[in-house]
Amino acid sequence: MLNSSRSQTPPPQFFQSEERLVLTDSCDDWDVIVGDGPVVATAIHDGHAMRPSLVPHLHISEQERRRDEDPLTGLMTEVGDVRVRVRSSRFQVDLNRPRDKALSTDPADTWGIRFWKGPLPREELEQSLAAHDRFYAMFEELVERVIERHGHVFLLDIHSYNHRRDGAHAEPAALEGNPDIDLGATTLDRARWGAVADRFAEALAEVPAGGRQLDVRENIRYPGGGHFPEWAYSRWGERMCAISVEYKKIYMDEWTAQADIGVVEDLRAGLRHAVAEVRGMLAR
Repeated sequence: MLNSSRSQTPPPQFFQSEERLVLTDSCDDWDVIVGDGPVVATAIHDGHAMRPSLVPHLHISEQERRRDEDPLTGLMTEVGDVRVRVRSSRFQVDLNRPRDKALSTDPADTWGIRFWKGPLPREELEQSLAAHDRFYAMFEELVERVIERHGHVFLLDIHSYNHRRDGAHAEPAALEGNPDIDLGATTLDRARWGAVADRFAEALAEVPAGGRQLDVRENIRYPGGGHFPEWAYSRWGERMCAISVEYKKIYMDEWTAQADIGVVEDLRAGLRHAVAEVRGMLAR
């Protein structure tokens, strides 16, 4: 069994503070764009890249794998002062899961879908877990530096979700449990950030997409939350306003991967509007 604890060696330094925050150590698994401000936007499931050595172990096709990734969510990170877009597929390393589940071959961990032919070689697991460790070390330092400069962080953890799992020609999932935008705020400190979360949700609904008003609700699809924002809250508490923004794939056909760029731009405009609406509330 692999050791689930992290190495005790000193973590690498990914950033340095000058007149502004500067990235000093890059990584092939993700892109980081650093600006000066408290809004950090992440797309940790946007990527599709996978190590060539891992591909032969897949039980599914590339198209099937893409269906359960979050394509184009990286575009939404442009609303952040700091932007983090992960290039690697969530099936190479899932950064929204705890370390021991970051690369799982158990269908019980992947919605009952068998993604892998069988157990993976130890060296493959170790490479993915090392990437998980690097990401969390990088992000921890990043947030600490932003808090040093601004006193708080507004984290937008951006994802998308499927609503047509029964097939390309089947009826979509019922609207009752599948809002156009589901805001995950399970770890939010309501006393500190409740007004921000409420205004953020209202503002998202004020900008139509594809010519119609959007259904924006909170904690519907994933009422238990995700590991990444939960970890962030456990680390920074009231200094961190973490909201997961889950877009239903109304901006694309999840079976063909064909996107409607007009709807993508509408959604991005809505997110830009929502961030602008709450910026003045963050430091209160």
